[in-house]
Amino acid sequence: MERPTFRSGRRGTHNGQFENGQYENGHGHGQRGRGRGGFQGDRVREQEVRRRARSQGPGQIDADRQRGGARGGWRGGHRGGGGERLRLGGGRNEQAGGAERQGMRAGAAGTGARRGGHNGVRREGRAENRDGTNPSFRYLGYKTLEDLSKQEPSVVAITLSSNPGFRVMLDETPMRPDLVQLICLVVSKAFTSRTDRGTLQHLANVIKESKFLSITLLHYVGGMMSDSNQTRRAQFPQHLEHITAILLEVISIFPASSVNTVNMLVTLLQGSINTLRASGVDFLPKVEEKMENLKDLIAHLQEKSRKGTLRSDKDTYGLLTNSDNQDEEQEDFRNIPLYPTPEEFHQNHKPFLRPNRTSQRYTNTHLYLDTHFRLLREDFVRPLREGIQQLLQNQMAMGRNDNPAKMKHFDDIRVYFDTHLVVPKCTQTGLAYIVQFDVQPLKFVRWQNSKRLLFGSLVCLSYDNFESFLFATVSDRDPKYLEKGQVQITFTEESRVKLARIQTDQLFLMVETTAYFEAYRYVLEGLQEQTEDDLPFQRYIVECSTDVSPPAYLQRQGVYDLSHVAKPEHKKSIRPFNSLDVNAWPDMEELGLDESQMKAFQLALTKELAIIQGPPGTGKTYVGLKIAQALLTNKDLWNDVHSAPMLVVCYTNHALDQFLEGIHKFLKNGIVRVGGRSNSEILKQFNLRELTHSQHFKRTLPSHLRTAYNQIYRQLCDEERAIKSRSLELECSLKGVMRETFLERFMLGRHWMNLNSPPMEDGFEVWSKKTPNLMMDWLGLGSTHFQQREPETVNGKEEEAMEEEEDLIEIEEEAELIQAERMIDDGWTIGPRAGRDDKKKRNMEEDVREVEKLMLAMNLDNVDIQAEQNTAEWQVQGHQRKKMKQKIRQELGKSSTMTDQQEQNVVDVWSLSLKDRWRLYRLWVSRYRIEVRTKALESEEAYQNSVDRMADVKRQENLHVLREATVIGMTTTGAAKFRKALQEVRPCLVIVEEAAEVLEAHTITTLSRACQHLILIGDHQQLRPSATVFELAKNFNLEMSMFERLVNMGLPYVRLNYQHRMRPDIARLLTPHIYSALENHPSVYEYENIKGLNTNLFFLEHNHLEEEIKDGRSHQNIHEAKFVVALCRYLLLQEYKPEQITILTTYTGQLHCLRKQMPASEFSGVKVHVVDKYQGEENDIILLSLVRSNPQGKVGFLNIPNRVCVALSRAKKGLYCIGNSEILSRVELWSNIFHTLREKEQVGRALTLCCQNHPNRQIEASKADHFSEAPEGGCTQPCQFRLDCGHVCTRACHPYDPEHKEFNCTKKCEKILCDKGHKCTLTCHEKCPKKCPVKVEKIIPQCQHTQMVPCYQDPGTFTCEEPCQKLLPCGHRCDSVCGSSCSTRCIVQVTLKLRCGHIQQGPCFYKTSTVQPECRAPCKHQLKCGHDCRGTCSRCYQGRFHAPCPRRCERLLICSHKCAEPCTRDCPPCRKPCENCCVHSKCMRECGQSCAPCIEPCNWQCPHLKCSKLCHEPCDRPPCTQPCKKTLNCGHPCIGLCGDKCPTKCRLCDHDDVSEIFFGTEDEPDARFIQLEDCGHIFESTAMDQWMSEVNQGPEEQQVAIKLKECPRCKTPIRKNLRYGSHINRSLAEIEIVKKKINGRKSDIEEKIRILKNQWDENQNIGQIYMPKEDKEIQQKLEKSYLTASDLWILENKIDFLIRVAKLRKVEKEKMLVTDGYRFRQSVNQFMSWLNNTSQKFTDQQVFDLQRELQRLNLLAELNVRCHIADTKDQMSKMQSEVQEIRHALEMPGQFTEQDQVNVKEALKSLDEKFPATGLGISEEERKMIVSAMRMPPGHWHKCPNGHVYVITECGGANQRSKCPDCKASIGGQNHTLDSGNEVATEMDGSQHSAWSEANNLLNFDPHDF
Repeated sequence: MERPTFRSGRRGTHNGQFENGQYENGHGHGQRGRGRGGFQGDRVREQEVRRRARSQGPGQIDADRQRGGARGGWRGGHRGGGGERLRLGGGRNEQAGGAERQGMRAGAAGTGARRGGHNGVRREGRAENRDGTNPSFRYLGYKTLEDLSKQEPSVVAITLSSNPGFRVMLDETPMRPDLVQLICLVVSKAFTSRTDRGTLQHLANVIKESKFLSITLLHYVGGMMSDSNQTRRAQFPQHLEHITAILLEVISIFPASSVNTVNMLVTLLQGSINTLRASGVDFLPKVEEKMENLKDLIAHLQEKSRKGTLRSDKDTYGLLTNSDNQDEEQEDFRNIPLYPTPEEFHQNHKPFLRPNRTSQRYTNTHLYLDTHFRLLREDFVRPLREGIQQLLQNQMAMGRNDNPAKMKHFDDIRVYFDTHLVVPKCTQTGLAYIVQFDVQPLKFVRWQNSKRLLFGSLVCLSYDNFESFLFATVSDRDPKYLEKGQVQITFTEESRVKLARIQTDQLFLMVETTAYFEAYRYVLEGLQEQTEDDLPFQRYIVECSTDVSPPAYLQRQGVYDLSHVAKPEHKKSIRPFNSLDVNAWPDMEELGLDESQMKAFQLALTKELAIIQGPPGTGKTYVGLKIAQALLTNKDLWNDVHSAPMLVVCYTNHALDQFLEGIHKFLKNGIVRVGGRSNSEILKQFNLRELTHSQHFKRTLPSHLRTAYNQIYRQLCDEERAIKSRSLELECSLKGVMRETFLERFMLGRHWMNLNSPPMEDGFEVWSKKTPNLMMDWLGLGSTHFQQREPETVNGKEEEAMEEEEDLIEIEEEAELIQAERMIDDGWTIGPRAGRDDKKKRNMEEDVREVEKLMLAMNLDNVDIQAEQNTAEWQVQGHQRKKMKQKIRQELGKSSTMTDQQEQNVVDVWSLSLKDRWRLYRLWVSRYRIEVRTKALESEEAYQNSVDRMADVKRQENLHVLREATVIGMTTTGAAKFRKALQEVRPCLVIVEEAAEVLEAHTITTLSRACQHLILIGDHQQLRPSATVFELAKNFNLEMSMFERLVNMGLPYVRLNYQHRMRPDIARLLTPHIYSALENHPSVYEYENIKGLNTNLFFLEHNHLEEEIKDGRSHQNIHEAKFVVALCRYLLLQEYKPEQITILTTYTGQLHCLRKQMPASEFSGVKVHVVDKYQGEENDIILLSLVRSNPQGKVGFLNIPNRVCVALSRAKKGLYCIGNSEILSRVELWSNIFHTLREKEQVGRALTLCCQNHPNRQIEASKADHFSEAPEGGCTQPCQFRLDCGHVCTRACHPYDPEHKEFNCTKKCEKILCDKGHKCTLTCHEKCPKKCPVKVEKIIPQCQHTQMVPCYQDPGTFTCEEPCQKLLPCGHRCDSVCGSSCSTRCIVQVTLKLRCGHIQQGPCFYKTSTVQPECRAPCKHQLKCGHDCRGTCSRCYQGRFHAPCPRRCERLLICSHKCAEPCTRDCPPCRKPCENCCVHSKCMRECGQSCAPCIEPCNWQCPHLKCSKLCHEPCDRPPCTQPCKKTLNCGHPCIGLCGDKCPTKCRLCDHDDVSEIFFGTEDEPDARFIQLEDCGHIFESTAMDQWMSEVNQGPEEQQVAIKLKECPRCKTPIRKNLRYGSHINRSLAEIEIVKKKINGRKSDIEEKIRILKNQWDENQNIGQIYMPKEDKEIQQKLEKSYLTASDLWILENKIDFLIRVAKLRKVEKEKMLVTDGYRFRQSVNQFMSWLNNTSQKFTDQQVFDLQRELQRLNLLAELNVRCHIADTKDQMSKMQSEVQEIRHALEMPGQFTEQDQVNVKEALKSLDEKFPATGLGISEEERKMIVSAMRMPPGHWHKCPNGHVYVITECGGANQRSKCPDCKASIGGQNHTLDSGNEVATEMDGSQHSAWSEANNLLNFDPHDF
C-alpha cells in the first residue's frame, strides 16, 4: 500500500520555510533522503554555514551551469546518501560542493563520481558524465589519429589528454592490430614533448587506467610471436620501440601502481623479441637499450616493494643512482640537484667552486657554464646551509629541550617557530597554503618594509631537526596578515608529495633564506639545459675575442635606410646606404645625435655584439630607442629567413615600461610585454595576458588548445569549489571565536553538557533563555567578565601607535618594490572571465561574511565586536574592544593545547582558569580543523593536477602569441621564467637595457641558439648585480656582470659623454672622480636657483651617531632624519610642489625613520626612496641622508663608487646631502668629492636659509630645531598683511600665498546674530549660523523646570533633562529623565516568590511579568547514585529531570586508562584511541575494542640472538646482555645493551641523570641501561629486567589485577620496548580476554541488535512520521560495525522511550483540541530534549526521571483526549472545574510522584463516573458489560442520526432499513451502505469502520497491536 505523502518541517520552528531543501514528494524511491522538518536554532545555523561554504566555487562558471545545478538534483533525494546530504544541500540554485556532491545526479544509477557535481551541468551545450567525460564527445577515429600523428608532439599530447573520446577508445576490446600500432605511435610521439609535464602525467594516468595497457597490448604483443605475415613482422621492431617508450613513461610516472602490469608486458615483449630475432628480424640497439632500462627499473621497484618501501606513486625514489664516490670536481654540473640535500645540512659540506674569470678567457664552454652554475647555486644554498648548520649546532650546545633559537639572531637565515598549515588556497599556479607561525618573537618587525617572507623567497620546513624537510616558496604576502603570523606559501612538487604523508596538525620549524629563489631556479634550470653547442657568441663570451664581426645577416645584405630615424627636416634627404662603409653614414646632426651617441649608434648596428656605456643623464635610453627604431624599420635585413621577433630585456619593470613606451611611438602594433607588473596604461593592451584573451586571439587559436582549455577549466572549477568549501570553514576557524555548536562534535559529551550549564552569577538570567554568546562568556570575553579583567590586559600603547601611523605618508616600501620586480603574472583567470571572476569575488566576500556571522561568536575582522546581546547588555567601550581583540589575537596565535589526557581529567569546564580554557578551546578547534583538512586532501591533489595541465595549455597559447610578435619585452626575471618559450620563439636580435645590473648567468639564459645580434646597454660604474653571499661577490667575482667583464676584457664599447640632467655644480662631483670625462649639455646651464637657500648644492656635516635596527642589518640616524624632514618642509613652504622633491637614503632603516616624521597632511606627494631603487630616476631637488656615523668609522657600502655615483647623480637643480664627513673622508672617493665641494664652500656644519621677503635675514641651520626660526618658510617677523575682513594676518613672514587668497582668518567673529545682542560663536572665516545657538535659561512649560535651552528654540520642544520624580505602578521611582516617557520595566531589586516556591532577589518588573527568572536555589536532592545533586532548581526543571552527577568515576580500566565517565555504575569500554603498537603497525581502533594481533615476523634480533616467533607471540629468545658498541652523537660510547634502542643519555655528558640512584645499581662502573620508549625514563638493565619478571607489582590489593607493567617512576604503561616484548604480549593477551567479556559475546550482541532492529521496524511507520530525525539516527546506530553491551543498553532504552513518545505524538495529532495539543506538544518537546541530551546515558536516576515524566504525559494525554470527546458532545462547560483540578495536579512544579499518579487516576475515574466518555448515558462498566454480553466483534455497533445506538448482526453490513425505537429516525441501509446520518458507534467498541468485509474490518485494528 502506498504510503501517504508528508512534507518536511510541518511543525518545525521554521514553519513553512524549507531552508534546507524543498521536497516535493517524499514517497516512493525507497524513501531516499526523506526530509526532516523544523531544524532549530544553532543546528540550522551550522547547516547554513555548510550550505554557504559549499556554494562557493570559482564563480558562475556559466549561467546554464547554475541552472542545471539544481535540476533534478533534489527530487527524491539521493541514492545512498539519504537525509544527511539533503540536509547539507540547498535550494534550487545551490551549487553542491565537496564530497557531499557525490551521487547528486538525479539520473545516476546508484553511485556518482567522486565529486560528481550536478547531473545536467552544461557548458557549451554539453553535459558531463560522472567521470568528467563528455557524453556528446567527438569520437576519435583512425583517420583523426592518423592526422594527429603528423602534428607537433605538444599538440598531440594536449589533444589526447583533453579528449574524452580517447579514453573511450582505449577501453575498447577487441582492437584491430593496425589501430593498436597507430595508438602506440601517437602516444609515444606525445611523450616526446618535454614542455608539457602536467599534460603528460595526465596522459600517462589515462593509459595506466585503461584496458589498452592491461588487456589490448598483452594480446597484441603475445600475437607477434605467431604472426606469419612477413610485411607486418618487418614493422614489429618499430612498433616495439613505441611500446617500450610508452611503458618507460608510465612506470616512471606511476611506479607503484603500474609495476605489475608493465612487468607482465615486459616479460611478453622479451619473449616476442627473442622469437622474432630467431626468425631473422633485426632490432635497433636503442630498442634493446630501452628494454634493459625497463627491466632494471622493474627489478629496482620490486626490490622496494619487497622491503615495504614502495608505498605509492607519489613516493620519490632514486631509481637510477650515480656512483657515490664520484669526484665532485669531475661530476657534470647538470647532475647536481637544484635544491639542497640533507647531507649538505648535516655534513661539513665544502662544494667545489671556481671564480668567475674576469681577466682571462675560459678554456671551453662547458667550463664557463659549469663555473656560473656552481657559483649561482652556492649563492642561494650557502646561507641556508650555514644557517641551518648553525641552528643545529646551537641546539646541540644548549640541549634539545630548550628553545634557544627564539632568542638568537642568525646571520644567514630567519627562523619561524611553531609553524603549521592553516588553510589551502586555490591559486592560478596551483595549490598554496596559508601557514601560521609564532609571531611573538617578531613583534619588533615592520612587515611593510621588512625583507622577510617576500614573494619568491625560499622557505624550508622541518619537524625532525632537518633529517627531512619540505621546500616551498612564498607565493603571496600581506603585511596585515604577517602581523598576525600568516603567510601564503606554495610547496615544490616533491614536497607536496611528502606533505600528503605528514599528519595535518604537524608543527614545523620554518627557515627562510634571504635569496629570491624563483629567479635562481629558472636560471639554474636554464644553465643545466643549455648545451655547449647552442650557446651563441661563444667567440666573445667564452673566448673573449676583441675582433667583433658584423651580424651574420648584415654580411648578406648591409643596406640600411635611416630616414625614419632622422630629424623631421632631414627625413627626405637621407638615402639607403651600405652600413659597413663607414664613410656612407649620414651626419650625426641629421640623426639628432651627439658625437658619442653617433659612435654608439654605429657600433650597435654594425657589430653582432655591441656594448654601450651610458653614465647618468647621457641619454642611453634615447640612444637605445634610436637603435631599436633603426633595426625595426629595417626589419627585412634580419628577419628575412624565418619570422623572429626582437627581444628587449630590462632589469626592472620601470625601465622596461620606459623602453617599450618609446618603441610604441614608432611601432603601434606587434609589441608583447610579458609580466603583469606594469604601471603603463599605454602598454596595457600589449600585455601577454590581455592579448591571450582578445577576440583576435580566440579566432586564431588552434582548436585543440580551445578544447583542452575548456575541458580543463571545467575540472578546475569543480575541484576549486570543493576546496573552497573546506577552506572557508578553515579560514573562519581562525578569524575569531567559534560558536560552541560547531565544536560540539569535538568535545567530550560531558563537557558539552557542562558548557551549556554555566554557574549562576549574582545577577539573573531569564527563564529558558539560552546565553547567546556562551563561548564568549566561557572564555572570559563577555562584557562584564572582560571589564572586570581589564587591568590584566596589556596596555593599548601599541594600538595607539598603529592609529597614528595611519596619518603618515605612503612610501613605496622596499619590500613592495622588490616584490614588484619578482612577480611575473601570467595568470589564466583574467580576460573574458574577468567580469565573472570579479562577480565571483564579490559573491565570495558576501558569503564569507555570512559564514563568519554563522560560525563566529566574535569576528576579529569586523570593525565592531559581533555580539548578539542587545545594546543594554553589551556596552563595551572602544578601548576595551581593542584590548579584547588584542587578547583574542594573542590566544588564537598560540600553539599550545591541552593533551587528550588533560582533557579527560577536566571535571568542570567552568572551573578552569582562563589560560586552561583557551588551551582546551584550541584543542577543540584543532580537532575541527584536522577533520576539515583531511576531507580536502583528495580535491587538492586533483586541483594541482588540473593546474599543471592548464599551465601546459597556457604555455602553448603564449607561444602562439609570442611567435606573432615583432617586439617582445621582458624583465630579466621574466626572461628566466619564460626561457623555454624563448628557445622556441628563437629571437635573433636581443637588446639588454640595464645590462650592467644583471648577473652573467641571467644574461646567458636569455640568449637562444638563433640569436645573431646582441646589444648590451648599461653603466657598470653605477649599480652592479647583487649577490647574496658577500664572499662569492668579492672573492669569486659573482657580482661582475657580463657587460663589465667584457669591457674589462677589452671588447670594443662606446661611452656616452654628454649629460643632459644635472646642473654643472652637481656634475662636478662625478667628473673626474667617477667618470674621466663627462660633458655638460647647454640646457643644464639654464636652471634657476633654489628658492629660500643661498646655494644649490650643499653637504651638511655632523657627528651624531647612527642606531642599528633590530631586525636585519640596517641602520638609522634620527638626527639626519629630522633635519632632512625639516628641510623638506621648508622647501615646500617656498612653493615647491611635493612632486619636485625626493628624499633619498642609503638604508631601509632610515627610510622608516623618515616616514615616522612625515605626516601625510604635510608631505603627501614627496617621494622617499632608498638609493638602490632610484637608479634611472631623477627629480628637481634631491635631499640625501647618508646615515653612517659611528665610533668605528665604518661606512658600509658608501665606499662602493657605483652606489655613490647613483646617489649623487639623481638631482637636476638642487642637491642637499647630510652625513658624517669625518668618517666618509677616510674613503678616497669621498675625500676627493669633499675637496671639490670646499672649492665653492658647498660643505659645512650649517646650511644658510634666506628669507625671500626679507633677503637680509638669514638663518644658519645645523639641526632640525633651527628651522623653527623660519616657522612659515620666511623669518620670524610678523606678516602685517590686512585681510578683506579687516583683520591682520596672524602668521609669521611666509613666502607662499603672497596675496592671501587661501588664508582663513581664525580670529573671533564679531557679527550679532539676534535682537538680544548675542555674538556669533564661530571664527571669522566660518559661515555664521542662521539661528542663534547661544544657550540661555528658560522654563519648560510642561514641568516648569528651568533648563539651559538654545536661544532660538521654543522651550516647549526641548526635552527636560531633570530626573523624573514620578512613581511607577509598583511604587518605585522612575529612572528616566523628566522629558522622556517613563520606563515600563522597573529594575529595582526586590524579593521575588517564584512558581517553584523558592524566594530570591530580582528586578521588580518580574512581579507582574508572565516570564520568570531562573531559580538559583540549589537542588540538593539525593540522586540514585547516592551523591547529592549539584544542579539548581531551574537546571533540574524543579526536580523533574536532574542534572547528571558530575562526580568522576576515576576507576582504572583494563587498558590502564582511567574511566572518564561521570559517576557510572558499570564502566563502559574505553573510548580513547588504542595505544597498542609494534614496529610494524599501530592499532587504529578504540581502546575498548579488541585489537587484531600483528602476524608479521618478530623484529627483535641482534648479532647474537634472533626471535623466530610472530610479532604478537611471546618471544622465544632471552634479552641480549652484551654491551652496545655504537657511539652517541657526543662521541662517547653508548650505555645500552646490544639489540636495544640506544639511550639518549651519556654516562659522561649526563652523569647526574644516569647515576641517580633508584634501584641501587645505577652507580656501578659497568652498569648498562634501558630507556623505556613510552616515557623516556632510564633504568639500570639488571634491575629493570628483574622488575619486569616479577609476577605482580603494586599494593597487595592490586596484585591480582590484569594490566600492563608500568614504569617504576611515572607509572606509564610499558608497551613498546622489544626487550620486554614477551611480558607485554602476555599481558595484552590476558587483556584481550577481559575486553571480550566486557564487550559481550559477538553472537549475543548480534542477536540483541537483531531484536532491537525488529522492534524498531515494527514501529517504523509512526517513527518515520512523528520523529524522522530520531528514526534516521537510530537506524544509523543500529548499522554501526562495532557496538558494545553498554551501547546496546543505551539504544534499548532510547528505542523504548521513543516508541512511547511517538504514540503520544500520534494521539496529540489525532485526538486533541488545538489549544490542548499545543501545550501538550511543548511538554513532549521538553521531554525529547532530555531524551536526546548528549549526556543521556540512561543511568538509574535518568531512567527514573524519564519514566516519571512519561507517566505524567500519558495521563495528561488521557485527559486531553477526554476533553476532545467532551467538546464534540458539548459537555466541556459542565466538567470545566474537574478538568482544571486534574490539569493543575499534572502541571504542578516538581517531579510527578507515584502518589501524584494515584491521585490523578482517581480523579480521572471520578470524572468518568460523572461524565461518561462514551456519551451513551451509561457508565463505562455498563458499556463493557453490554459489549461483552452481545459478543459482537468490532464494527457491528452503529448509531442513528440522533445518536441512539443499535447493532447490526451477521456480517455487520447494512442490508435492510428500519425505524429507531427512540426517535423513529431511519436506521440501517441497503447493499452494505448506511443511510444518511447513520454512522459507526465508535464509542461502543472503538471501531472506525463497518465490519462487513475482512479487508474493511482490518481497518478497525491498530497494526501495532497484532
